[in-house]
Amino acid sequence: MHIGYRVERFLNETGMPRTKFGRLVARDPRLVDDMRNGRQPREEMRKNIEHFMNKYREQAQ
Repeated sequence: MHIGYRVERFLNETGMPRTKFGRLVARDPRLVDDMRNGRQPREEMRKNIEHFMNKYREQAQ
């Protein structure tokens, strides 16, 4: 599954604003907007994104 799709699903599930997500993951409030416009994050950033989403979901339970 494409990382952009997983991020969008996470945002919909949690209701987290896209700018907050970008700031928390990469200190970049434009991260999600850039991904929506075709930006492909590098492997390390993809790992950071996945790690953040997994930890957030664990803490929410």
